[in-house]
Amino acid sequence: MVKAAGMKRAFFVVALTAFLQGCSSQPPPSFNYADFTGAKELPYDSPPQVIYRIDDHRFLTLEKYRDCNLGDTYYNDTKAGIRQKIDRGTVENFQGRVINADPTGRNIVIPSADLPHIACSDRACNTFLFYSTDGGNTFHVLQYMKSFHPSEDSKNYTIIASADKLFMIESVSGNLHVRQFPLVPGINLNSPYPPGLHSDSGWDSKKKLLPTEALHSPSGQERFTCDASIKPTNPDAPLTRN
Repeated sequence: MVKAAGMKRAFFVVALTAFLQGCSSQPPPSFNYADFTGAKELPYDSPPQVIYRIDDHRFLTLEKYRDCNLGDTYYNDTKAGIRQKIDRGTVENFQGRVINADPTGRNIVIPSADLPHIACSDRACNTFLFYSTDGGNTFHVLQYMKSFHPSEDSKNYTIIASADKLFMIESVSGNLHVRQFPLVPGINLNSPYPPGLHSDSGWDSKKKLLPTEALHSPSGQERFTCDASIKPTNPDAPLTRN
């Protein structure tokens, strides 16, 4: 179960009219983003797409999507029998790199970002990632960025899960700012850590926090992808809120 208590977002508007990326059509005047996020179930009949693959049995799917920016994202592990809903309308908008390199499969990270062109509050949008330390049975939420343009600014990030750490790497004017967090079973990165564990941060040019060996997902995939040509036949279907 995803623990997303801190994921309430503040928006200036509830009707969005110009945010579709890679899609020529625009939402109808009746499309309401608050209704989209609050709908009990999305009505769109689009077929599931694999947007990110860790290996042959672990992958993310975008489902019941209106387009490549608006759908439900699921984590799937066919070997372990896991199908876990992660979030709606966020994961698919992350444009940076994501690497799941824990050889044990225990630690998993899934970053997200709000819609392109979304209206944030005057304090910017809080932007989150989801992480698991039990192989995807449960996911927790951690903020990695505040931004007025979260989807666009997510391009500057590389998010990595290794056998013992979570790395958030931001490219700033050619330099890398690195934050690392400990990953052990059951840890809550939003609460005090168990004894002996700590986080750290610094500029890569001054403080070497990244591992010396190159880290890669088993599949080699490092970015989310979506085929924008695949669309539902009912993009204007009404949305029924909970």
